[in-house]
Amino acid sequence: MNVIGSRPDGWWRDRGRAMTALVDKLEQWAVTEGADVTVVFEQPPSPPIESSVITVAHAQRAAANSADDEIVRLVLADAHPERIRVATSDRALSDRVRAAGASVFPAERLRNLIDPGSREPPQIL
Repeated sequence: MNVIGSRPDGWWRDRGRAMTALVDKLEQWAVTEGADVTVVFEQPPSPPIESSVITVAHAQRAAANSADDEIVRLVLADAHPERIRVATSDRALSDRVRAAGASVFPAERLRNLIDPGSREPPQIL
């Protein structure tokens, strides 16, 4: 929800639709970029969201920060956490995944990459 919530586009009116739209955008981006993507939600989407392109996961129990806990668990369980980039703008989650060996990618920057018609601004060096 951190990536979904990075833009005030009315997502809160229909969380299920927002979750499905995020998965659709991530699928398109993953195919184009050849990226291995996992999206983690706080609770299982209802109706379920399935993908043959990306992994759709959820926390074992829905609670505050449970998706964060699941993300950290996945990073810790991975044999190569240094290959993982977590898209979030949550400072506490960022600290936790860095401590587990992964890197962090700002949620807004990911939205700029996956939203059609949206372009990431050029980097100023």
